[in-house]
Amino acid sequence: MVSTLDSSLTTPSSSRPLLGMSQTELTDWVQGQGQPAYRGKQLHQWLYNKGARTLADITVFPKDWRQAMQQVSVGRSDIHHRSIAPDQTVKFLLRLEDGHIIEAVGIPTDKRLTVCVSSQVGCPMACDFCATGKGGFIRNLATHEIVDQVLTVQEAFEQRVSNIVFMGMGEPLINAQNVVNAVKCLNQDIGIGQRSITVSTVGIPGQIRRLAEHHLQITLAVSLHASNQSLRTELIPSAQQYPLTALLDECREYVTITGRRVTFEYILLAGLNDCEEHAAELSQLLRGFQSHVNLIPYNPIDEVDYQRPSRKRVNQFTDRLKASGIAVSVRYSRGLEKDAACGQLRASKIGN
Repeated sequence: MVSTLDSSLTTPSSSRPLLGMSQTELTDWVQGQGQPAYRGKQLHQWLYNKGARTLADITVFPKDWRQAMQQVSVGRSDIHHRSIAPDQTVKFLLRLEDGHIIEAVGIPTDKRLTVCVSSQVGCPMACDFCATGKGGFIRNLATHEIVDQVLTVQEAFEQRVSNIVFMGMGEPLINAQNVVNAVKCLNQDIGIGQRSITVSTVGIPGQIRRLAEHHLQITLAVSLHASNQSLRTELIPSAQQYPLTALLDECREYVTITGRRVTFEYILLAGLNDCEEHAAELSQLLRGFQSHVNLIPYNPIDEVDYQRPSRKRVNQFTDRLKASGIAVSVRYSRGLEKDAACGQLRASKIGN
């Protein structure tokens, strides 16, 4: 069962890279190397504010010590490929230290730079409409590999990141501890507000409750994609172990514990889950729920025949939810011309 996956799948066995460490941890580390405590603050500034990729980059450190420490891993990835869409959305393929490739996306608007980050290499959830799920699962990402994605996009755009969404490759709540650690690092070390961070999940039994117990101020986005259990199981195989009613009960617990509303993601698939009866079912499911619904017209992939509904159909579905008092918005994919769906670019460039 998917929920049994744990931190044993987290990261290649190697010494812990410096990226992802707090200033206190970095200070302890430099002192352990025989350096004065103030070097910890310097190291922290160079890692998180100046984007140092190696200790050799940190010119305020003594040259002989930098040379002696040249084998120490900072934990930065290399850009393997980048794809720029007409709307200036940039999708990056990043090569990790063990050679695996992941995706990260920079999404610019007039006032924001949002980064869509991955939490795993591949994904075990095997959602039928998802390119990443078609490629299988390899491993969880370590904390530094998540943080690195944000720094890489920030450097490439030469603009401060304002928002982060865990909506790239992988299921974040299977890698919950590293995701929580990354959220804390992004907040405390890079300075991105927790309310500007969204963690998306299809739902892993018990994990939404455990996430709530961390009392983070993030936005939780739950991928429903169906208005009833039968259809959801067809689209999301893991839903067989997690009935829709149980998932929604756990979401209500999340709202109670955190005081934060839940966002529900719903991909609209033409002729499959976008009909009047589906809108009516969804309205009934969410009645009285402290929530918001994001409708996402499907971004087609080559591996399956699902199609994007017409704008008229999208508007009809939206209007039906609004008429039932459901807070709803429509989110069209950015970078549609450039393998925008999660996992598409990676699949096209490395063949999974």
